[in-house]
Amino acid sequence: MRYGRTVQLDLSYEEAVPKVKEAFAAQGFGILTEIDVRATLKDKLDQDMEPYLILGACNPQLAHRALELEPDIGLLLACNVVVRTEGAKTLVQALDPEVMVTVPGRPSCSRSPTRPAGASRPPWLPSQLVEPRMATAMRLRTRPASGAARTPTPS
Repeated sequence: MRYGRTVQLDLSYEEAVPKVKEAFAAQGFGILTEIDVRATLKDKLDQDMEPYLILGACNPQLAHRALELEPDIGLLLACNVVVRTEGAKTLVQALDPEVMVTVPGRPSCSRSPTRPAGASRPPWLPSQLVEPRMATAMRLRTRPASGAARTPTPS
């Protein structure tokens, strides 16, 4: 079962991290936590790995709306966004929102009175994590699976 969304960036890891943070800030998200998994594993286990950063992103307005609908949704907050390398590639990953909204098991978490049944996004879920082209909202240069660089177009 696939549970995440992944975008490959046409940027180095060092260039991607601040760009991802800027993109989320432009959408009203703050970064509450930053976990450098590579440094932690090196420090605690003396294990080496490729760069791997977990950002805990949160939009206060969206979080408030989600918590009003379902107080237990706090177990899924902040929204983790991973920036990592895989060989020469830089990846940005987030939990697939279609998976996330099934966790509470309540229709109110996936639908609202203002959104018809079958609509793809709960009102409290950020659109940049829902859109199949997450990079479009993040306004970052991406590399499709074919390997040719492209610039996302607005949807």
